Amino acid sequence: MSVDDFVVTPWHVEGDIDYDKLIKQFGTEKISSELLKKITKITGEDHFMLRRGVFFSHRDLGNLLNEHEKGKKFFLYTGRGPSGHTHIGHLVPWVFAKWLQDKFDVNMYFQLTDDEKFFSKQNLTLEETNKYAFENALDFIALGFDPKKTKIIINTQNISTLYPIAAQVAKKINFSNTKAVFGFTNETNIGMIFYTSLQSAPCFIENLPVLIPLGVDQDPHFRLTRDIAPKIGKPKPSLIHNIMIPALEGPGGKMSASADNGTIYTTDSPNVVKKKINKYAFSGGQPDVEQHRKLGGNPDIDVSYQYLRIFFEPDDMKLKKIYDDYKSGKLLTGELKAILIEKINAFLKVHQEKREKARELVPKFLLENK
Repeated sequence: MSVDDFVVTPWHVEGDIDYDKLIKQFGTEKISSELLKKITKITGEDHFMLRRGVFFSHRDLGNLLNEHEKGKKFFLYTGRGPSGHTHIGHLVPWVFAKWLQDKFDVNMYFQLTDDEKFFSKQNLTLEETNKYAFENALDFIALGFDPKKTKIIINTQNISTLYPIAAQVAKKINFSNTKAVFGFTNETNIGMIFYTSLQSAPCFIENLPVLIPLGVDQDPHFRLTRDIAPKIGKPKPSLIHNIMIPALEGPGGKMSASADNGTIYTTDSPNVVKKKINKYAFSGGQPDVEQHRKLGGNPDIDVSYQYLRIFFEPDDMKLKKIYDDYKSGKLLTGELKAILIEKINAFLKVHQEKREKARELVPKFLLENK
């Protein structure tokens, strides 16, 4: 979907995204204060990603919560297209999904779409995307999901489970549908044309409603899925969307696994993190110290501040002090970057230790084919 000066599709995001316009164009609903209160009432916690608008939009979340309050169960599903190493932007919906699993005590399915990345990336072999799938799985497992309630689906490994469901979906989608939603042409390979059917399959893996936390760029796939669900006798998936995590170099677009300089990977060393942020992180500061002290910085466009707001500083009081100090000129850009570097490296130190331990846990998480 292209709107004015930004582009949002499942395969390409660029520009300074206006999320209110995107809600209108995609036809989603903004998460209201009433809905936030309902989530807080049910879970007993006001999650910082919700109150800060990191998760900003939804489809049918209110209905799902109403049914939950009546005793109706649901399950969770999210995923990752394994085209490279995991970066910190990928973690946002996964960490939130972990919170949802803990609060609602529900099953979780995590789909690694190694086939789709093979179809969509000219430079990747199927062996490479499959290898990345297993590597990405380590980052997911490291976040602490319960293996008894969590299963990882790898498309090429679990096709015998997925295909009977995908076939039912595929029969109800025509080429005109996919062209309208994704802009496919006669040159698009047929793997891509069929792919939405496979991404839809985990939505119906249990005979229950599903809630999907995901980046808003993936919404078009599930718009089609929601259209098809009643035609195959299944409940429409509910969605909750997070904003795009910006690349280091600028406030627009999103972090990409294939752009090294603009990306903090979960495997980066402390020195690499420090170098990337100091060299590439887009600043909202003034050209020199004197002007910055006098005029202050703009935290709303500063990438270091945005990373703290989105993920790395859950304490609202601490975040507000950083915001106010930067805006007043008391806090310099280099000092703001130093705060972020310390936060990211502290997180990654723990995460990388858990990631190594996850190698032994992979078999417990992999879905067994039916």
